[in-house]
Amino acid sequence: MDAEVVKNIATALTIAIGTMIPALAIGLIGKEGLKAMGRNPEASSKIQTGMILAIAFAEAVAIYALVVALVIKFV
Repeated sequence: MDAEVVKNIATALTIAIGTMIPALAIGLIGKEGLKAMGRNPEASSKIQTGMILAIAFAEAVAIYALVVALVIKFV
């Protein structure tokens, strides 16, 4: 296989896997946060703060995957 083909496949796999896992995590965080708010509405502000923080960390993983994919592609 040509080196460029391997780089393209590695880039595609990196960004695909690196975005699927955080997307699933964000979905699970949202689902569980909404369930918690439904059970305990008076704690919604605390739950929402924790949800937003957890979603930001999960999104950071996707951004790291994007950076790694770009490094693979252009280096």
